[in-house]
Amino acid sequence: MTAPTVRIHADGTPLQVAPGTSVAAALAQVPPGRTRTSVTGQPRAPLCGMGVCHECRVRIDGRTRLACQTVCTEGMQVHTDTGRPCP
Repeated sequence: MTAPTVRIHADGTPLQVAPGTSVAAALAQVPPGRTRTSVTGQPRAPLCGMGVCHECRVRIDGRTRLACQTVCTEGMQVHTDTGRPCP
């Protein structure tokens, strides 16, 4: 029997993670392991792991959320473009 997984898409890349996995942990599996890019183009990743630093901001299904505080759900669409300057 295969262990259950949750399927999400991170910047268009399909991922399978264990139920209960945070979005931050799922994104850490995808090189370069970042959650967003700063306005100056620097990669950002979770710093505090508890929602205080806001370095893990991502767009999930169109809404800005904290990746460290959000559990992956089936079919979730995650985008790490939060923080990039508008064209």
